[in-house]
Formats: sequence, C-alpha cells, structure tokens
Amino acid sequence: MQTRVIPEAVRGSRKAACIVAAITAAALALGLVTTSPASSLHAVAGPDVREAVFVGNNWDGTADVIDPRTYERVARINIIPDIDERMMEIATNPVRLAYFLAIRQLVGEGHDQFVDDMYTTNDGRLLSVSKPSLADVVGIDLETGEIVWRFVMDGQRSDHMGLSPDGSQVAVSDSTANVVHILDTQTGQELGEFPSGDSPHENTYSADGSLIYHASIGRVYTPTDHPALDTTKGQRYFEIVDTDAATDGDPGTDPILERIDMGEKLDEAGYPDMSSAVRPMALSPDENWVYFQVSFFHGFVEYNFQCDCVTRVANLPNLVPDMPREQYLLDSAHHGIAMNGAGTKLCVAGTMSDYAAIVSRRTFSYKLIHGGEKPYWSTTSKDGRHCYVSWSGSDRISVISYPKEKEIATVPVGDHPQRIRSGYVPAGWFAAH
Repeated sequence: MQTRVIPEAVRGSRKAACIVAAITAAALALGLVTTSPASSLHAVAGPDVREAVFVGNNWDGTADVIDPRTYERVARINIIPDIDERMMEIATNPVRLAYFLAIRQLVGEGHDQFVDDMYTTNDGRLLSVSKPSLADVVGIDLETGEIVWRFVMDGQRSDHMGLSPDGSQVAVSDSTANVVHILDTQTGQELGEFPSGDSPHENTYSADGSLIYHASIGRVYTPTDHPALDTTKGQRYFEIVDTDAATDGDPGTDPILERIDMGEKLDEAGYPDMSSAVRPMALSPDENWVYFQVSFFHGFVEYNFQCDCVTRVANLPNLVPDMPREQYLLDSAHHGIAMNGAGTKLCVAGTMSDYAAIVSRRTFSYKLIHGGEKPYWSTTSKDGRHCYVSWSGSDRISVISYPKEKEIATVPVGDHPQRIRSGYVPAGWFAAH
C-alpha cells in the first residue's frame, strides 16, 4: 500500500520541524518549557452515570469493577456467559481448534485468553470486551450481564482496542487477519476497517477522534529473538489513520495517512538494532509527541510527529540482565505506559523486572515501585492524578499517586489481570451490586 503523507499544513516543514523538535526536546530536558494539556473531548460523567474502573482478568474470563473513590471491588462480571456455545463451535471446527490450542500454548502461557480489552459506552449501558481465544468482541449489558451483540473476527484472535472520545466506536485489532475493525459500541456493527502490519496491536484515538494511532507488533510468539533475525518477526508499522476515511465505506479511499517503521527511525537517531515493534504508547496532551515501548527494550522512546524523528530514548533498569531474550514474555521487556493529565510524568510497567516506574517527562529520572510480579499494563485515572498498574503474576492492581510517586492503594482481583480501563456504570449500579 502506498503511503500518503500528512499535508504540510498539518505537519509543517520537516526540515524546520526537526530543528524545532530538537530544541524543544532539549528545553524539556532542561526544564525551560512545559506542556499544557490539550482540551479533551471525552464525555464527562452526567447525573445518570458514575465513574468506575474495570480490570480484565484474562485467564478466568471475568472483569472486576472498582469504585475509584474508595478503591473497593464492587462486583465481578462474567465475560464469557456464552463459553459452552463457543467451545462447541471450536470443538467442531478443526481450524478454529488448532488456533485455539496454539493461542493457549504460544500466547497464553498455557492458559486460555478470555479477556483482553474492554470499554464502556458513555451512558454506562454496555461493556465492549475483546476475547482473544474466542476470536470475537461482545457487548455486555451491565445491568443484566447478558451479551447483547457479538462481532466475530475475520481471523482467529482479537486483541487490543481503542475507544473514540465520544464513546461511539471501538477500534479492535484482528491479530491473524492483519486488519483493525471499527465497531459501533451500541450495536456491534462494523463501521469500517483498515489494514495493519503483522499482528495488529495498540489503537489510540486522538483527542478529537479524527485520527487513530495504530501499531503492529509482529510475530512475538516465535523463538527467533536475536537482533540478527529481526526480519523474521514480519512487517511492523506505526500507522496514523484517518478515522473518517476508514469508516466512510468508500473502498477507493486509503485511510492510512502515514506508515512509519520505528526501527528505521531509531536507527537514524543513533539507536541501531532496536525492534520495529511498537508496544503500548502514550500521547502528550498537545499530541505533538508520542512515548512508546518497543520489544526487548527496558525503557521507552520519545518521538516527535512534526519532525518525524526519534528525539530521545529513556533507559530504565534491567533487573534481569542474565535472562535470555527468548524468555521475555511475548518479546516485551516492558508492557504498559501512561501519562498523567498534566503531561509531566509517565507511568511505566517494567514487566520482566517486576516494577512500575514513575518517570519525569522532563529529565527521565524515575522512582521505582515494587508492588508485585509481572506488571502488564498501566492506565491513568480520569482525573489524571493516579496511575493504575496491573500485576498479572500477583492478581492485584496498584493505585499509584503521580504527585507522591508511591502506591496509595492495592486491590486484589481475579486471575491474571491485564488491561485496566476507566468507564461508567448507571448511577444506581454500585448500590445494586
């Protein structure tokens, strides 16, 4: 597919932008400038809904609902009430069965993956959930617990999702079909799709919903983990996608505004032999910068959109220096990064080293927090002042204060928590449960 470059009116002159970005990055590091949060178009909770935090327990097929005011677990939702029907379908389809067993062994560490990502509608009525081993996305009624819609992947596994700011659509990665589906959150109907590299992964909407920042991670389940064999991981891209073009129904419209090989960008910036596989990402409030993790790397990368260049790389501690790369969980040294509302600090999940880190965006100095085993995700609270970290190996989550840079609460959850998302429930839901 031919890349369509973002118009210069949006991106500016790349040569001049590189100079500006370099100066800005240096100024950030010296504390001479700060960034102010951009205005957010995300809906604010009204009188008919209450904020809630959802934790997906991947291996036992449930989601825990936590009250963000008290950090108490209020309820546990069954995400797979249809498991008997789905297993019958799998057992009678040789292709589906082969993939189901492969996902269990190659991706699930010997476990079935029943809950990957989840988001609520802004009215608190439905919870959209991707179920990797069952290769679908479902909409669950939060009042009844019933599945009201189901969307089946083209391929054999569903993965990470992204929610539009107005809550009307989710973008879900179809791992083996190498496409991303955009679904209506109320009905589950497909609004459109766009192509990806191998193993599409992360999806993040811009604040105004006009763009989707997408990344593919390649074949992370293969044993060919030496840098010299990196090309065997497949095609891995960071894509900037025009949301309207992806959903307008015109097959002649190319929704990919730009397709970037971040491994090449790292090499150009003086960081050779780093992976092109972009893992979780965090946008700055002004959306001029993105901070992302890459396979095998203990730390993260700072990239500037205006200059189309890597400006800095943050090295965080590798507490498992003798561990072979082949033992890294799906190639991820770190998996989870979020930014506080002020745009001044990042919250990083140091997966293989068993720590979370609060990192200064200005200096990349850090404070380590040891709250459990195998941290697998980090999410910033809706008020921007706290970071939620899932410790998948300890079946708990931490609530970490950005200002205090320490854990202020811990919540026990189900088996192998991964994604944590803030959302809404109906106003009387907590009392009823």
